[in-house]
Amino acid sequence: MTGKPSSLETARQRIAAAYSPDLFGTLAGQLASTLTDHFSRVESNSGPVLNWTPPTDNIAAAESWLDRSPAADAGVPQPEELQQQFARCLETMLARGNNLHSPRYLGHQVPASVPLAALFDLIGSATNQVMAIYEMGPWATAVERAVVERVGTQLGLPAGNFAGLITHGGSLANLTALLTARNVALGDAWEAGFPQEQPRPVLVAHSDAHYCITRAAGVLGLGTRQVIPAPLDDRRRMDPAKLDELLADLRGQGRQVVAVSACACATPIGAFDPLNDIADVCEKHDVWMHVDAAHGGAAGFSEQHRHLLDGLARADSFICDAHKMMFVPALCAFVFYRNPVHRFETFRQDAPYLFDPSAPGLADYDSGLTTVECTKRAAAYGLWGLWSLFGPRLFADMVDVTFELGRQLYNRLVDAPDFEPLHAPECNIVVFRHIPEELRDAAAATIGEFNRRIRRELIESGEFYIVQTNIDGVGALRVTLINPLTEEQHLDRLLGSIRRIGSRLLEG
Repeated sequence: MTGKPSSLETARQRIAAAYSPDLFGTLAGQLASTLTDHFSRVESNSGPVLNWTPPTDNIAAAESWLDRSPAADAGVPQPEELQQQFARCLETMLARGNNLHSPRYLGHQVPASVPLAALFDLIGSATNQVMAIYEMGPWATAVERAVVERVGTQLGLPAGNFAGLITHGGSLANLTALLTARNVALGDAWEAGFPQEQPRPVLVAHSDAHYCITRAAGVLGLGTRQVIPAPLDDRRRMDPAKLDELLADLRGQGRQVVAVSACACATPIGAFDPLNDIADVCEKHDVWMHVDAAHGGAAGFSEQHRHLLDGLARADSFICDAHKMMFVPALCAFVFYRNPVHRFETFRQDAPYLFDPSAPGLADYDSGLTTVECTKRAAAYGLWGLWSLFGPRLFADMVDVTFELGRQLYNRLVDAPDFEPLHAPECNIVVFRHIPEELRDAAAATIGEFNRRIRRELIESGEFYIVQTNIDGVGALRVTLINPLTEEQHLDRLLGSIRRIGSRLLEG
């Protein structure tokens, strides 16, 4: 008896189409060709940086695609239909995104990642290599352990005598490290929670620390009001002498300090704290020292700039984002512990359905014991692959080239009478204001708003992508030179574009 396929048969045909190796190969080739053309165009400085579209329009466009499937009629789409639809999807995705690989991308601390690294990430995603227990992702686990050891020793930790892990982003990395600090400092807080009596324990943090540090205090039950800002010096670095006084004062009040959280480097202007001096103070007061080195940690690969991290290896914990200055795709963030025993203080739990008591020796390789995530993607594949192709010198090159771009931009700002650099950069983060002659005597708030308006027009035009910030409560322009394809000519063009937009705003 013949006739229409049953609904179950049709379902199996659709599943077979989705899993087809032939279709995957065809679309993968199409993707490679399309991305090759895309990178050739974008890296050659062609087209807009940000393809600006209002959020509501983009959301509506994204929703409309969900109704265009060749299988929308509950049928089985043909390979030709899927190829055409895939091509249209690719075109839309690339036409509506932010082109970080343009040399005119000078924006957030998100890099123009090395595209080759994504090919290794693709393998992990396509084959769905996940971690939690060793046997689910044996090679993913091996790769993570290998790069943790290499990066940790590069940053000054003693080979084979520290612990580390990779997690999804700097915010989660800081949270993980500070959870460990809390459990070590407060004993049974993980099991028993916090007693209600006063005084409450506190976290001392760099006054310019990333907002995820305060967020972590809230998540950890310390409370955001218990984050005590550490005083800064005139270079916006944590002041060790004043930190010493602060910790002594807190001890006198009977306040227990969970940790001191320093920066290498702090987000606003890229300031690197004097870590050796801070370590001395923390050792004196027997306080856990944590360092957020999400952006600046990669300076440890550079002979020219690794002095910025002197004292980092004395911290009890620190983090470093490979998806920032090691130029791999997001997300790949390291957490390091100077004392390897501390890696098991973060979570004191048993999960018998995961961890096999018949192979107790494997527990040390089960990442689920040390990370917030249970299922975790093979986040180290891109870094491992890039290192395997080019070696560690490439990471030093990236740091040296982009830090030098920061210095070159600063020199141009110093020489320009209508620009005001707000600091001498220690890395590739530069903050400044455009102050034309007409606004020389204007109120600070007026100048700040003027710079914010310049930035908004600049990014919506697609000519450059930069960001804005507040320094001492006043708006400013902030640039991160995090595309190593950027050259001096682009810096000159940036200042010219800012002048042109500012002049038009003043005329208006």
